[in-house]
Amino acid sequence: MNKFARTAVGAAAAAILAAALGACGGDDDGDGGSSDSKTIALLLPETKTTRYEAFDKPLFEKKVAELCDDCKVNYLNADQDAAKQQQQAESAITDGAAVMVLDPVDSEAAVGIVQSAQSSDVPVIAYDRFIKGADYYMSFDNERVGQLQGEALVEATGGEGDILMLNGAPTDPNAAQFKKGAHSAIDASGLNVVAEFDNPDWSPDNAQKFVTSQLNNVDAASLAGVYAANDGQAGGVIAALRADGLTKFPPVTGQDAELAAIQRIVAGDQYMTIYKSIKTEAEKAAEVAVALVNGDDVGDTTDFQGVDSFIFDPVVVTKDNVKDTVVADEFYTVDDICTPEYADACAAAGLS
Repeated sequence: MNKFARTAVGAAAAAILAAALGACGGDDDGDGGSSDSKTIALLLPETKTTRYEAFDKPLFEKKVAELCDDCKVNYLNADQDAAKQQQQAESAITDGAAVMVLDPVDSEAAVGIVQSAQSSDVPVIAYDRFIKGADYYMSFDNERVGQLQGEALVEATGGEGDILMLNGAPTDPNAAQFKKGAHSAIDASGLNVVAEFDNPDWSPDNAQKFVTSQLNNVDAASLAGVYAANDGQAGGVIAALRADGLTKFPPVTGQDAELAAIQRIVAGDQYMTIYKSIKTEAEKAAEVAVALVNGDDVGDTTDFQGVDSFIFDPVVVTKDNVKDTVVADEFYTVDDICTPEYADACAAAGLS
């Protein structure tokens, strides 16, 4: 039996909770935290990063359906709005969530969501991004992600020259870990960071604007490389460089193995990305959520900052190993990658 063997919430407590949260648009029939509920709330942070709608959500829902015939997934996306996510969480509790799987827009603000859920006997799984006080946490070794990105950039540049750095959102704890890991490799090299940007919402548009502004001070052709913390920003970086007249780009890093990024890598426009098996992460989150719903043991965990955790390993993807990573894992098919625009590049990379 896991540590969340659930107890029924009395009618009076349920009435108090409904009154407190009713203004947030919850269902009048909701029974937040009720012992017979098998609703799993899945709260994801945004849609600009393609992984959430394309992979996390469907993979999570599919695994829950495989494991639990009578479980229901209540999916909510906050569109990068922390206040909206707070309202969604409160509504999910009111609507009878038994477990909450939460990928926070703002991890500090999400501490309040965790406390609210736990006060209603709803355990919280912090998904992909750490939340202090959550019951469980699952993600990748994020500092290692940044280190791998930094090491790849050092190797690709020979460890010399001027670079730009584009990090993630300051409200995202993962971003700080990526940044720390990247600096551990870059700062030990001969690379010179001429400008650095913490992108408030990971926006590709912001990344493009930042690089465009920097090209007023730095000759694009003289850049040794660009550290971009994820693939969306890498796309913005390359768009800015292309608009400045470049046709051959310096090494640009990325993360998430987005399809567009894999195609850019095959074409030689982007140097690398980090592949994090979203399937592994989403399915494990589903397994833990269903175990909690059913009062079963979640299995072995490791400790991360005082929270029972599941930590997974990231993988570097370059043109040389696309076939052995994202294709071998059936994350994408060759047909997905090798559209007519990329046919020649795919043939050269041995993918056709």
